[in-house]
Amino acid sequence: MDDYTPAAPVVEKEKVRSGSIGRKDLARASASDGILYDIRGLEVFFPVRETFFKAMVSTEKRWVRAVDSVSLTIFAGEILALVGESGCGKTTTGRTILGLEKQTGGQIIYKGLEVGRFTPGAIRDYRRHCQIIFQDPYNAINPKHTIFDIVSEPLVVNHLVSNERDKEERVIRALEEAGLRPARDYLYRYPHELSGGQRQRVCIAGAIVLEPDMIVADEPVASLDVSIRNDILKLMVAHKKELGVTYLFITHDLSLAWVISDRIAVMYLGKIVEIGETEEVVSNPKHPYTKALISVIPVPDPTAKRERTILSGETPNPAAIPSGCRFHPRCPERIDICSEQSPVDVQIRGTHYAACLRLNGQSSS
Repeated sequence: MDDYTPAAPVVEKEKVRSGSIGRKDLARASASDGILYDIRGLEVFFPVRETFFKAMVSTEKRWVRAVDSVSLTIFAGEILALVGESGCGKTTTGRTILGLEKQTGGQIIYKGLEVGRFTPGAIRDYRRHCQIIFQDPYNAINPKHTIFDIVSEPLVVNHLVSNERDKEERVIRALEEAGLRPARDYLYRYPHELSGGQRQRVCIAGAIVLEPDMIVADEPVASLDVSIRNDILKLMVAHKKELGVTYLFITHDLSLAWVISDRIAVMYLGKIVEIGETEEVVSNPKHPYTKALISVIPVPDPTAKRERTILSGETPNPAAIPSGCRFHPRCPERIDICSEQSPVDVQIRGTHYAACLRLNGQSSS
């Protein structure tokens, strides 16, 4: 044993990759200037699956451009509504921010740290801080588990509780905060014993039990009765005010976004076409697509006369994006250049921006 050489120190998996961001870095991070997320040029492309014979003869691979160069800033403690038609890329954007979809390009900056450089351990911690509420509460929870098991599972998986008493206390607190009171009456029930609204509250409890910084709410009231929607929306607003939770509220219903959000981002075919403070966007829409969405919002007065804009045609195939402005085939205000040139964001007022070629050269309304 004269030539004995001491074993090399064990290198943590966190530090294997050069330039990676570890768990300690994430634990020290904070939302500088109130910015929780800074999303820059986010892209998510999916390959188009061709038939066997077409794949044999085709030399060009096609892609579905679900999210195409999306840039967003999400501030801590706000509700940002992401609005648009089905298939525009809203859900894919939310899932990619959470790491549930793989980004093709761009950067997701969380508290000043690039998520794409996180180590596996940091990714695990990051997902504790960012949760999701799915659209359908009937399929989002396991029907064979009790409510206690469903809500406590995130705590167990992330090793956040040391004993049964602590676990029960945190589950009860989460259920109470989600509006299921008294919480003990629900602990050992099964999902089939609850109404749709109560199931969605269980999903909300499962998200807030980890005390996250942000929750992606993906059409959280779309499958609920109108009478229940108001309670769920009020609950989300209360969580924002009392718990400091940031929400990315995904919806196709601009009227819901108007009620609940601080800011609105309107999305069309993978791109943000207009963004700004809610009242500013609703009262002073500049993009033709936003105008069309606002024109069909129901109003309380049945005698009120309003001009509605009904868009012609269907949303184009995201695997075959139109040239120029991607909205121009359906746009009632299109001009010749719209089919040739892609628009860039134009500042309307303050934080209100819209991407329309008709606005080029304008700095205010």
